[in-house]
Amino acid sequence: MKYTVITGASSGIGYETALAFASRGKNVILVARRTEELEKLKSEIEKMNPNVDVVIRTADLSIPENVHALYKGLQDFQLETWINNAGFGNFASVADQNLNKIETMLHLNIEALTILSSLFVRDYSNVEGTQLINVSSGGGYTIVADAVTYCATKFYVSAFTEGLAHELKAQNAKMQAKVLAPAATETEFAQRSLDLEHFEYSGVVPKFHTAKEMAAFMLELYDSDKIVGIVDGITYEFKLQDPIYPYAVRARK
Repeated sequence: MKYTVITGASSGIGYETALAFASRGKNVILVARRTEELEKLKSEIEKMNPNVDVVIRTADLSIPENVHALYKGLQDFQLETWINNAGFGNFASVADQNLNKIETMLHLNIEALTILSSLFVRDYSNVEGTQLINVSSGGGYTIVADAVTYCATKFYVSAFTEGLAHELKAQNAKMQAKVLAPAATETEFAQRSLDLEHFEYSGVVPKFHTAKEMAAFMLELYDSDKIVGIVDGITYEFKLQDPIYPYAVRARK
């Protein structure tokens, strides 16, 4: 049995992605901080497709030791796809941002993603059919006012994943590394970024996708041979592209 791991699966894009992959008969390992929400998702998947195996793992991936423990705890599973979706944003000027929140964001958006990607590549890069998909943002290609630090974390995700894709190709590895870059999506992102109890997208955000629409884009990216799946920040059209960042090959002696 092969499994797809999805972090940040308790809500939003991760939740809908789990449903989308399970609808294809993919066994899933769901990771998030909120056990109750993961249990609800597990029940929903089992009603939809009782033949799918659903495993849940409760973990706060902003804590480094939890990241290593999560991966170590999955050694008995045969993994096929790893989706690093867990992350959150922040809206504030650099001078005014809450540094405790920023530190947690850096741990989650950058450190956890890098560690989990590296461990998965180390173990599975030469396994046929494997994919690593890291969720970035339109803010991983365009700096957004009052979200500079958040965008910087997503620039890292985009550059890291595109660079890894080049590296895997140069090594003739069997794994594919891909990056999904959403624009505004109706999830808990805004309320956590703004530290609000609730945020209503309709009537406030001019254009946005639903999490279910974004999960469908995730599947398009998964099915394609392209490296980048990105939402145009103006038209909101979803595009599959080759790597966007320049890539310089190091001269070897």
